[in-house]
Amino acid sequence: MFPALSRPVRMLFGPCLLACMQACTAADNAITLPPPAVDIKASAVQGPQIAVFAGGCFWGVEAVFRHVKGVTSAVSGYAGGAAKSADYESVGSGATGHAESVKVIYDPAKVSYGQLLTVFFSVAHDPTQLNRQGPDHGTQYRSAIFTTSDEQKRVAQAYVAQLDRANAFGRPIVTEIVALPAFYPAEAYHQNYLALHPAQPYIVFNDLPKVANLKTQFPGLYVAN
Repeated sequence: MFPALSRPVRMLFGPCLLACMQACTAADNAITLPPPAVDIKASAVQGPQIAVFAGGCFWGVEAVFRHVKGVTSAVSGYAGGAAKSADYESVGSGATGHAESVKVIYDPAKVSYGQLLTVFFSVAHDPTQLNRQGPDHGTQYRSAIFTTSDEQKRVAQAYVAQLDRANAFGRPIVTEIVALPAFYPAEAYHQNYLALHPAQPYIVFNDLPKVANLKTQFPGLYVAN
């Protein structure tokens, strides 16, 4: 893995260095996971549901969920800290308690919470990295599931236990599972970032492969938008 640099600096990498980094990390692919043994039945909930995930830079996580069938909205933002510190500059200090997060609104008749969890663990991020994700370091890039109900908490905890028992990643899962205190949308320029900046080196190297892996790993869930 290349040295940790600030995201603005990484965005300036030229194509040659980018190609080298891609070649050096070509093995960092998605992992095939079993479906959750415990899930929330569509009949148990009514209307659109909310799920909130944190898995490193929100650009890539948001992009993945925007391409999942049944997801009607994916918004980048901040969760885990106070309202007064819910801005990009403050969160970037790593001292606010916030994690870069994505609020997903979905139709449980088309995609279940368990299926969203499988996508999150398989292609959206690496849940074994503590307080970092790829090139991004700090508690703001931690792996976390912010639950919005007791049922979500039950299903998420059961799935993590299931994957750990199966040694699915070869290393322990470090994902936090905590009740969502509040979600604060990020600044407008962060929203739908991958679609608006598909040629940016950071996006090409870190995030486009996640969307490609979603299409390959979950063809029945992938939508082109």
